[in-house]
This record gives sequence, C-alpha cells and structure tokens, in this order.
Amino acid sequence: MDISTIGPLLPEIIMAASALLVLLVELVIRKKETAGLLSIIAVAIVAYYIPQSFGKAFGGMFISDGYSVFFKFIFFINLILTVLLSMRYLVIEKANHGEYYALIMFSTLGMMIMASAGDLIVLYLGLELMALSTYILAGFIRHDIRSNEAALKYFLLGAFSSALLLYGITMIYGLTGTTDISLIGAAVAEKGLSTPMFLSIIFLMVAFGFKIALAPFHMWAPDVYEGAPTSITAFMSVGPKAAGFAAFGRVFLTGFGPLSADWTGILIVLSILTMAVGNIIAIQQSNIKRMLAYSSVAHAGYAVLGIIVGGTEGIGAMMNYLFIYGFMNIGAFAVVIMLRSEGFQGEALEDYKGLARTHPLAAAMMLIFMFSLTGIPPTAGFIGKFYLFKAVIGAGYIWLAVVAVIFSAISAYFYLRVVMYMYMLEPEGEAVTLSLSPSLGLALLITTLVVIFIGIYPSPLLSFARLAAG
Repeated sequence: MDISTIGPLLPEIIMAASALLVLLVELVIRKKETAGLLSIIAVAIVAYYIPQSFGKAFGGMFISDGYSVFFKFIFFINLILTVLLSMRYLVIEKANHGEYYALIMFSTLGMMIMASAGDLIVLYLGLELMALSTYILAGFIRHDIRSNEAALKYFLLGAFSSALLLYGITMIYGLTGTTDISLIGAAVAEKGLSTPMFLSIIFLMVAFGFKIALAPFHMWAPDVYEGAPTSITAFMSVGPKAAGFAAFGRVFLTGFGPLSADWTGILIVLSILTMAVGNIIAIQQSNIKRMLAYSSVAHAGYAVLGIIVGGTEGIGAMMNYLFIYGFMNIGAFAVVIMLRSEGFQGEALEDYKGLARTHPLAAAMMLIFMFSLTGIPPTAGFIGKFYLFKAVIGAGYIWLAVVAVIFSAISAYFYLRVVMYMYMLEPEGEAVTLSLSPSLGLALLITTLVVIFIGIYPSPLLSFARLAAG
C-alpha cells in the first residue's frame, strides 16, 4: 500500500502500536509506572507526526484537518496529565496494574478516530473503542464497590446511547443512501426536512447528549464520577467530553448544517436545561467529586453554545473553551488526589476545612482552579467564558448570553464555598496528610501555570482555535 494512503492515519497507527507495546511490556516489568512513562513517550512521538498527517484517507472516511488536530492535542494533554496523576494514586488504591495505561491509550485512540471521522461508521467505531476502554477504567478498582457500581451504570447507559446512535445512523442511511457526513449534508440540502429525517436528528442528538452529559441525559455522570477512580474521573471529564463535542460539531454543522434552523431551537433548550441542572444541583453536594460532576454537566451546557452559534466564531470559541476546561478541571481533581491517603478519601467538603492553614500551597492551587471554573479574571476560565459569550452575543442571541451569565454567577456559590472552607474555617481533627509525588507535583505545576498564563496572555490559543475552526 502507498504510504500516502495511510499518511493521515499515521498518528493513530503509532498510538495503536504503542498501546499494544505498553500492554506487552507490562507483562515483564515490575515497576508498573514504567508503562505510564512509555505512554507519555508514545504521545510525544505521535504529536511529532501530527503536523505531517493532514489529508483524507479511505475515500474521505477519515479526515485529518485543523479541526481534528486541535482536539487531538486536547486528548494528548488529557492522557499525559492523567498518567502523571495516576502513578502515585494507583499505588495508594492498590490497583497499580500496567494495563491501566494501555486502556487509557486505547480510549484516547478512540477519541482521535472520533475527531477525524468523516463517516458515521468510522465515528461509531471510534466511539465504541473509547467507550469500552472507559467502562473498564471506571471499574478498575475491583475491590471497591463504588467503582464496580460506576462501571456497571456507565456501561448500561452507554450501551443504551450507542443503540440510539446506531438507530439514528440507520435511518439517515435509509434516507440519504450514504453514511459520508459531507454527502449527507448535500442530500439534506437537496431533500430538505422530513419527519423521518427529523427523528433521525433527534436520535443522534440524544446519543451525543448522553456522551457529553447534556441534561436530561446526564443521569449517569454524578454516580460514575463519584465511584470511578479519581484519576479516571479527571480523564473522563475532559477527554470523552471533548471527543463527543468534536463528533457533535462535525456531524451537525457539516451533515445537518442546511437544517440548522430546525434543530438549533432544541439545542438551545437543552443548553439552558443543562446549565440549570448542573449549577443548581451542584449547590447541594457535599462530596467534591460529585460537585465537580455536576459542574462538568454545567460546563457542557456552556460549551454547546458554540455549536448553536456555529461558524468560525462559535466553533472556535467552543474549542478554546474545551481546551481551557481540560486544564482547570484536571487541576482541581489533582488536588483531590493529593488529599487521598491510606484510610482517608479526601473527597468530602469537610476535609477541606482550614487547608490554607495546614497546607497553604495546596489551598492556593485549589483556589486558582475554583476561580477559573467560576470564570473570575485573570484566570483562563474567564477567557473561555468571555469569548464564548461574546460569540453568542455576536450571533444575535443576547438573551441566551444573559441566561448563561446568570447561571455562571450561580456557580460562584459552590466553587467559592470550597475556598471559604479552606480559608475561613478552622481545621478539625488531625491535619490532612498530602500524598504528593514528583509526577503529581508536575501535573499540578503544569495545570496551574497554564491556567494563569492563558488568563494573562490568551492570544496564541485564541489564534490556534480560530485557525483550526476555519
């Protein structure tokens, strides 16, 4: 086969080969962290080949373009930071097995395929590779009943959403005679909206709603996020969500773009409902992982505004937002992991009382991440929300931007409540012991610096996102 034929697929091929190598190496090494380091090296190699991989493969079924490359960098960052979070954490949880690193690589490979899918069948294959790997990772702590429950709930609801996606794909194929996303767009423009086409759009919207946790299809997220290993909760909250948005954007703006006037209204309702459910229910949570789960739901409601707006501005703002969200959310979970030690979960809000007195640096980092998630300047979260809401106003949805700002203000209550516990309350009982390791410290350093840097100097990221969206 001519190498030019598989050129666009080269990063995915390298990733698949690396994941298999990690799986084999795990059988012969004693220090399982080596598998994690190998996965980071593999990602670095893949990133080197990314700029050389632009083009189409297999008749346009696989597309490597600026849009997919931007999302792939989000996936790589997510994988690297997750590996850094996991090395010490898995030892504490007594689940330090090398296949863990291979599974997150396979899951990332599925995300890469989703972002580059130019055909609905390829999209489904990537989604299932990502999902099946993540189901296993959610239940990776086999001796923990919460982890087992999380995996089972995630699998059952994930299988249901996959069935809806397949049914929608089947209907679209029957109506248009193709599963190629660009050809679907041409057929839809020619034939217009019909009742079966509208139903197929609804099926796909519900399926993607499950994957990115849009309300009312979010019911799996709080239980799964709380029960899964915290490192995997961080991984799931960023990578699969970004992959879902990548696929959502390509299918709806390319495949169903000519009918945007017919489905945009439904998406606006889902966005408002998602922001309301995520922010209001998060107020009631006393478990910080569960609070961050509802926070993740709310952020999906914000990010979907970019798809509603569409165009270079809307999609660029969404991509910028998801990139920023990855760093601040993983950073928050990294602090939660740092509080985890033998016999101490560090997940209850009460555990953060007086943290600024006992561990001021850890409290300062958590404060930065909470400020960023709220959208307070000069953090990256402010930049993400500012340009997203700006795009919404530019598209004429001023009232929708006002609604989003109101819900963003509501979110300040539960984010800043964590800050209040750390800085305004006295510690109770024995002082919290931090489980800090070089890899976890590096992850925290990277996320903190990026959140601050983008908040002060966002131009390179904004230009990259706008160029990729165009």
